[in-house]
Amino acid sequence: MENELLFQLGINWKLFLSQMFNFAVLFGVLTFLVYKPLMKVISDRTKKIEDGLQKAEEADTRLKEVDEISKTKIKEAEGKSIEIIKLTGQKAKLMEQDFQEKAEAKQKQMAIEIEKMQKKQKEQAEKAVFENAVNLVKDLLLKTVELNPKDIDDKLIKKATDEIHN
Repeated sequence: MENELLFQLGINWKLFLSQMFNFAVLFGVLTFLVYKPLMKVISDRTKKIEDGLQKAEEADTRLKEVDEISKTKIKEAEGKSIEIIKLTGQKAKLMEQDFQEKAEAKQKQMAIEIEKMQKKQKEQAEKAVFENAVNLVKDLLLKTVELNPKDIDDKLIKKATDEIHN
């Protein structure tokens, strides 16, 4: 009955078994010779792609880290440069004050020296005037001695001494 049912369906069981056997052999050969090597190549390729993606992600994170480090270094450098500029400005102000103080001290010293020179010149001028006055008094006395004593008037002597004194 089963044979008849298979026959009615147009299935020859001997042919069916031989085709099953051929299919199993072909399936085995294709599995070992084509499918497994092909799957190995595909898995190797997939692994390489995954490794490449992972390395790309690592490189991206490292690049971001380097970028952050460079930004912080730039900020530090900017801070240091601002600090250097401030220090330079402060040093310049200190130097300016120092130069100004030295100039003022030199000016005071020069003023003192000028004062000393003026006093010295004044003393020399007074000395010269005094010497001239003495000479004039001597000359005046000589002239008055040569004159007649009656002609000498006390007023004239007083007037001459007042003029010398002035």
